[in-house]
Amino acid sequence: MAPRDRRASGDGKGIIASADSLRIPPRKWGLNVSLRLYFHPFASFCQKVLVALYENDVRFEPHVIDLGDEASSAELKRIWPVGKFPVLRDEEKDRTIPESSVIIEYLALHYPGKTELVPADPDLAWETRLRDRFYDLYVNVPMQKIVTDRIRPAGKSDPHGVEEAKGLLRTAYGLIDQAMETRTWAIGDAFSMADCAAAPAMYYANLVMPFGDAHANAAVYLSRLMERPSFARVVEEARPYRALFPKSASGADRVS
Repeated sequence: MAPRDRRASGDGKGIIASADSLRIPPRKWGLNVSLRLYFHPFASFCQKVLVALYENDVRFEPHVIDLGDEASSAELKRIWPVGKFPVLRDEEKDRTIPESSVIIEYLALHYPGKTELVPADPDLAWETRLRDRFYDLYVNVPMQKIVTDRIRPAGKSDPHGVEEAKGLLRTAYGLIDQAMETRTWAIGDAFSMADCAAAPAMYYANLVMPFGDAHANAAVYLSRLMERPSFARVVEEARPYRALFPKSASGADRVS
């Protein structure tokens, strides 16, 4: 296995992958000559977009990127010089769309389906965007801080930053637990972009800092997300890369 300092990152950060691991097992990807997704199956922000695509059976051509491989990284930078993923390329419309939330908004506008990812109702749309940002910034980002600190070189760890991230996660868990006491999905009864954001963020966050009995509603919400066919597919497709998840010193958070 290649060294763990090669990363597959979403929206600039993400879960670890190695250069020699990027061999997607055969599966029935739906192809569309128009849409191409540049991503990695194990990166949390990429998983967010995959959930949105699968929710509405949007056909696309997958381009798996290894940021630790020069040729693979160059492929991404040819379409998005910033060099971070996920990135969606719509050849038919000659548009390049970066950033997970922006990609999902684009899909909702131009490739809608049975699941209304961004509600037509302005107030619900506003809350969807709020919840989407909440799960990205206050669950996904601090989770990634904890994970990526584990692969820093010896003597370069950031214990203070990790403790700050854990504190932010604890606050987020409390807010999620309170909100989900009366809700099925992030904004109520309907699945939306906010749930696309919540699914991978909560999945990985629960590994690094389990919800426990104190956040039972959050745990039930995660279970509901895990049973959603779109996210269940994402989790299954990431299975070949689970051994790459950097474990804590105790090894208690192994991906299963």
